[in-house]
Amino acid sequence: MKMVRLIVVSVLLAMVWSASAWADAYTDTLAVFKKAEAVQPFFENCYGYAVFPTIGKGGIGVGGAYGTGQVYAQGVPTGTVKMFKGTIGFQFGGQAFSQLIFFEDKRAFDEFTGGEFEFDAGVSAVAITAGAQAKAGTGGATAGASAGPATGTQAKTSYRKGMAVFVHAKGGLMYEATVGGQKFSYTPNK
Repeated sequence: MKMVRLIVVSVLLAMVWSASAWADAYTDTLAVFKKAEAVQPFFENCYGYAVFPTIGKGGIGVGGAYGTGQVYAQGVPTGTVKMFKGTIGFQFGGQAFSQLIFFEDKRAFDEFTGGEFEFDAGVSAVAITAGAQAKAGTGGATAGASAGPATGTQAKTSYRKGMAVFVHAKGGLMYEATVGGQKFSYTPNK
């Protein structure tokens, strides 16, 4: 059982690290999100955003997620961010997805980039893909089947505490009923 867990986590971490090596991963990921009608108004009116080209998530009983991203203020890169999530509870499988977090104003941006930040259990992300995944929570049930952001009915959302979160499933399938929120560590550009 421990060997299976180790293999699942190793594969997901390898996916994340290899995806990070592509120079234009941020541009490609932003292009996917900009095609989604539900996301377009946020690009037009936000103070900034954090983009994660690939977050890998997996687990068997105990699991986790990891991804690296770039933070932008008014269209200019300001630093890098790492996302970690540890989970305990009934879960099985693995999944890769992209994530975009919008900051409504400077206050929300400063809160996120203040060093260490964590989403509480009540924060959820709107999926921009069609299929089984209609809503994904940072600490809730998710499953993904992606047909692309241009298909299907997309959920509408608004800012919650100055932030709005969108995800795009890239592959995999995971069932979970877990406890734990996403934690972020921001490092400013030098």
